[in-house]
Amino acid sequence: MYVLLAPALLYFLVFKYYPMYGLQIAFKKFVASKGILGSEWVGLEHFTRFFNSHYFWDLIKNTLGISLYQLLLFPISIIVALSLNELREGKFKKIAQTITYAPHFISVVVFVGMIIAFLNPVTGIVNNIIQFLGFEPISFMTEPSWFKTIFVFSNEWQNLGWGAIIYLAALAGVDTELHEAAKVDGASRLQRIRHINIPWILPTIIILLILNMGNFMSVGFEKILLMQNPLNLESSQVIQTYVYEAGLLNGQYSYSTAVGLFNSVINFIILITFNRLARKTGTSLW
Repeated sequence: MYVLLAPALLYFLVFKYYPMYGLQIAFKKFVASKGILGSEWVGLEHFTRFFNSHYFWDLIKNTLGISLYQLLLFPISIIVALSLNELREGKFKKIAQTITYAPHFISVVVFVGMIIAFLNPVTGIVNNIIQFLGFEPISFMTEPSWFKTIFVFSNEWQNLGWGAIIYLAALAGVDTELHEAAKVDGASRLQRIRHINIPWILPTIIILLILNMGNFMSVGFEKILLMQNPLNLESSQVIQTYVYEAGLLNGQYSYSTAVGLFNSVINFIILITFNRLARKTGTSLW
């Protein structure tokens, strides 16, 4: 069993824990020729620069806006799982599951390409429908006001079925005798869902909510970067894309590390806070 555990343990040591050694450059003026230890210590200079920058609040607003938007749609996966669990016809249930699961296995690059094609103001199917209904076409991908909605709903579409799998697995453990007893007592299907299924999967919901809150300020770097363009930048520039731009494109390694560390600390604080709140319900990560 330890041999089977070794690859996963090695992965976390190499790719998660060892890189933490480099976090110290957030407090230094890193020069590659001098190395991490030889670079000059500057303390909180990079953090102060970030906090005092004119784009600080825009980055926070965009990151929080997308994160809160996604959080509002958190119950959708639960509703999908409860709905799929109620399907009794085997063939139709398999078709429904396949349709909801399939988008998860599409590459992010391909998926964003599909979104851009669907929303094209000239040839896109969405704008063709809008024009058919007598309205003017909308340039969705270049209007900042549409970016958050497109990102969040397309993300929900892609991960809808995959997010429901864990809840379906939890629902599979519901004691059938509880449902039989509820039927005898005259409970409707909705009443059985409310009083049996939901309480049964509530611990799973709480755990997944805590895990989601641990990534609250991490909103999906790759997809946002692919959907980003100069015209929607005021809504699409988030902390992760800014770190990429400052660090890899502009070579400001110490500064971008400080910004990324700030983001990680906020996520850590949110995780600790929500885990403590969840502990009052009797379910928590630790």
